[in-house]
Amino acid sequence: MTTPSALIADIGGTNARFAVTFGDSLEAQQIRNLAVDDYASIEIAIRDYLQQVELDMPASVCIAIACPTHNDRIKMTNNGWVFYKSELKQSLGITNLSVINDYAAMALAAPNLGAAERIQIGSGEPLTGFPVAVLGPGTGLGVSGLVHYLGHPAPVVTEGGHVDFAPTNEQEIEILRFLLRRHEHVSAERLLSGMGLENIYQALAEIRAEQVDALKPAQISALAFEHGDTLALATLDQFCAILGSVAGNTALTYGAQGGVFITGGIIPRMLDYFAQSSFRERFEAKGRFVEYMQAIPTYVMTHKQPGLLGAAAAARNLTQGV
Repeated sequence: MTTPSALIADIGGTNARFAVTFGDSLEAQQIRNLAVDDYASIEIAIRDYLQQVELDMPASVCIAIACPTHNDRIKMTNNGWVFYKSELKQSLGITNLSVINDYAAMALAAPNLGAAERIQIGSGEPLTGFPVAVLGPGTGLGVSGLVHYLGHPAPVVTEGGHVDFAPTNEQEIEILRFLLRRHEHVSAERLLSGMGLENIYQALAEIRAEQVDALKPAQISALAFEHGDTLALATLDQFCAILGSVAGNTALTYGAQGGVFITGGIIPRMLDYFAQSSFRERFEAKGRFVEYMQAIPTYVMTHKQPGLLGAAAAARNLTQGV
């Protein structure tokens, strides 16, 4: 059997994507998507994957996982896997084990994207060596960044999705009032996520005095794109505008002159619409800092497996002592 340089994984609540890399390449090879519920533990899943692809256990393993990773004990947020990093490393008999948050992987993926794996929205050019910011509206709102420390890339994982929602116009103030009647704290994630689309839709319906059913995000998108429904379209418009403001705030916080990257499950599914939305206008609308913002590029990640790309970058950094 052939021994790869590293085994990499991107693990969510339902699916565990495994792959391997060879040499210094970040290309994920032999990708397999395993159902988490089919395996009693992550170790069993790893060993089954290697058996499927007929490869030996490499010296290095990097796992990107959707939960906190700073402690030795890792407990998945949305599935039943629990393991200790120290025990897994010993049991697998490997030299290097890195377990990173899934948005740390997204941050590490960002500077390694090829030109065909990202789409730029608006103007701006990235400055080499400057921080990068990542936002991912999906089930929730993931936020992370990448800074450079002693010449090396260092991901910064945050809970930036839970910052206060800051309205910028009268309609958004009304949306905030609507949500404050339902929630003690209205975070950015309350607007910029799957539930965010639902919240905006219901809020705009109340503001317009319209009676509507409770709809899921896919139903709202279908109403907008397939039927031209005005309320659904207004919901998507508002979603993109708020994302622009929050992305701009994040760029200011990080000083993200290396670029801001949008990922997650929502925006890549409506790229053409998003590119023509008010996202970029709102991103730049920072008063005296408009010229600063105009110089920062914004991108949508279109790489099919950015989590694996980030895990591969982390594995390579680990083996190189970075």
